[in-house]
Amino acid sequence: MDIIISNSSGVPIYEQIEEQIKNQIMTGELSAGENLPSMRVLAKELKISIITTKRAYEDLERDGFIESVMGKGTFVKAINSDIVRENIMFSIEELLEDAVDKAVIGNISVDELGEMLKLLYEEKKKKE
Repeated sequence: MDIIISNSSGVPIYEQIEEQIKNQIMTGELSAGENLPSMRVLAKELKISIITTKRAYEDLERDGFIESVMGKGTFVKAINSDIVRENIMFSIEELLEDAVDKAVIGNISVDELGEMLKLLYEEKKKKE
């Protein structure tokens, strides 16, 4: 499991850990049942506080991505496609909100914004 922490990103470290683990689960890099490092081991590897890794793991467990088994460890939980889709939709909404803020500042119409989105989407689909 690869996690890269940026001290200059402005995003709290526990959120960086959560997002990277979520992404690895959703892309299949981490599969259901796979054992994750203990909070202590992860904290030591990343050279951060165990409290930070504890917060990330608690949030991931609350959101249904991982599960802790007393005495055995922490494992990637089997997730259904609805949860994955919902998380992706939430991420998209956050990004679109930033885009809309910039569009309003730049006096860009909804139609222009929609056209940009359509073009970007079509270009990505061609590359696949």
